[in-house]
Amino acid sequence: MPIIKSAQKSLRQTKKRTVVNRSKKIALKNQINEFKTKKTDSSLRKIYSSIDKLAKSKIFHKNKAARIKSRLAKLLSS
Repeated sequence: MPIIKSAQKSLRQTKKRTVVNRSKKIALKNQINEFKTKKTDSSLRKIYSSIDKLAKSKIFHKNKAARIKSRLAKLLSS
């Protein structure tokens, strides 16, 4: 456990952020699973928006976001 006050605060912040980030990732995963069953263009646009937001807030790296979007587009076209 951290001893210094700033390190304690940092640990608290990290725990909160981890919970929020994990919930956002799970929500995206659920959207992707729904897309895989339906494969509609409108759901793909919503997923793209979510992915871009996650990349913008640095939850995902921009290259990972691009890779996911590319794979989803490939799924839709096939």
